[in-house]
Amino acid sequence: QVRLVESGGGLVQAGGSLRLSCAASGHTFSSYNMGWFRQAPGTEREFVAAISWSGDTTKYADSVKGRFTISRDNAKNTLYLQMNSLKPEDTGIYYCARTFRPVVGTREDDFGSWGQGTQVTVSS
Repeated sequence: QVRLVESGGGLVQAGGSLRLSCAASGHTFSSYNMGWFRQAPGTEREFVAAISWSGDTTKYADSVKGRFTISRDNAKNTLYLQMNSLKPEDTGIYYCARTFRPVVGTREDDFGSWGQGTQVTVSS
């Protein structure tokens, strides 16, 4: 059974940094493209970043380009999201997700397995 567990969220001031982690189990992590999504209160879940199984290809939402970096360690079955220069509008629940597609997707319906999420709050 696929299990994705996010950690690393918290409260940070604007301009600060956080590093999210997603520990994967129950499947061959290194075979799957992965992604991060987020959902702010009262809004729909939105794409943040995605990475290929090898780490060679990455994609980002325009709103986070240049500030966030997605990476993975296949030996540790872990996905990461380094978030720098955080803004209040980055506040939300951040979800780790596994795609079932062979390409690096950015749509929510490209992803079939989800973690429970970790809360990120950025104060102004």
